[in-house]
Amino acid sequence: MSRQAVLDKIKEYEMLKKFDVDVEDDPPTIELLPDKVDYLAEKFSTRVFTKIANRKAVQFYEGEIKRGNMVIKDIVGLENFRSVKGGAMITCNHFSVYDNYAVYRAIRDELPKGHYLYKVIREGNYTNFKGLYGFFFRHCNTLPLSSNTQTMKKFLHAVKTLLTRGEKILIYPEQAMWWNYKKPRPLKVGAFNFAAKNSVPVIPVFITMEDTEKLDAEGYNIQAYTLWFLPPIYPDENLSYKENAENMRIKNYKAWKETYEKVYGIPLDIGE
Repeated sequence: MSRQAVLDKIKEYEMLKKFDVDVEDDPPTIELLPDKVDYLAEKFSTRVFTKIANRKAVQFYEGEIKRGNMVIKDIVGLENFRSVKGGAMITCNHFSVYDNYAVYRAIRDELPKGHYLYKVIREGNYTNFKGLYGFFFRHCNTLPLSSNTQTMKKFLHAVKTLLTRGEKILIYPEQAMWWNYKKPRPLKVGAFNFAAKNSVPVIPVFITMEDTEKLDAEGYNIQAYTLWFLPPIYPDENLSYKENAENMRIKNYKAWKETYEKVYGIPLDIGE
């Protein structure tokens, strides 16, 4: 799809309030079966491919930064990330294939030795995405969701194991990626269920954008990113996990909304 076609669909879906629906022609989802994923890298081959993929991903994205195709202008509030010593869910608005690397790059020197940033991704991105990005989706410490019940049991076990050992897991609670969309969209509660069930905090990250002078291949201004690490949101031990999940979702959205309005100087005209 052309960028204009994507922007037209975003405008249409915004009017219809279909905020969680993909606007690009992603590959059809193929069911991810339990024996086709090794969430915790228990196999030697998985660890080898992960090492290769992470090295290639850093080379690729750092190359994009050098070429000016990806611009990180500033990182604000990193002390909020540093304040969380154990496992946590990191939430981020989803607008680009670059945003997960921007988050990783911001925190990579803060992660304890031997720890990684894990990323929750959609099923089809893992099972049916081709080329370089498909290689990254399958091997760069990713945690694919699945329409298969048994696979999801493995997924939930992996999330619990990773959070227990102090890992950070990036998730996109808006669900779909909307290219260069600046507003925070309504959040799904699933991301916060993971945090509440495992008694870990959520670290909200909101990325704001501004035009650079450089244009992309279709003539659109490349965006400069500012990453806002906001105060962590902890579960309340006096609430049930469902109450906690909803409470954390509301607080996360409020923090994103306030950041959006502060940075862009305009009220948010969508949402809950």
